[in-house]
Amino acid sequence: MARVGAGALQTTVTSVMPYAVSTDSSAGTVIHPDSIAGTPGRLASALSTGRDRGGPGDGGVTPMAWLIILAAGIFETGFAVSLKLSEGMTRLWPTVSFAACALMSFALLTVALRRLEVGAAYAVWTGIGAAGAAVTGMVFLGDAVSALKLTSIGLVLAGVIGLKLSGVTPS
Repeated sequence: MARVGAGALQTTVTSVMPYAVSTDSSAGTVIHPDSIAGTPGRLASALSTGRDRGGPGDGGVTPMAWLIILAAGIFETGFAVSLKLSEGMTRLWPTVSFAACALMSFALLTVALRRLEVGAAYAVWTGIGAAGAAVTGMVFLGDAVSALKLTSIGLVLAGVIGLKLSGVTPS
């Protein structure tokens, strides 16, 4: 806790991560809108307006952010398949491919999270990666194919599309 100011306008700032609360003697308690304590108001605003603001200070969601998530999900598929092909990281080139794909996937996810909310973006990223890895395994690596597995992949993709189109994260 720190005291800032002098006289009648003295302000007490309490900062315990992840909370940021400012108490001004003239204005009462003010909660920073981007702190975790400000989340209910931000959530209510997003739901009532149907807008996804993304992170603080940005211009909102753009279609490019979703394309970046798509690319990150494809690289996630690449790192999962490369990890399988590396045979426990004992083969050089599949291990190098795994590292490169993992770095690209996480880098692209990080860039996209500047504009997208973490919940939907992470779910879409992992959904694309999981479905892509499963399909690649069945088509190219000899993984077993069954109606239940194909239906489950379809449900994952339907969930990804549903999150994208839900209105909470419009394009």
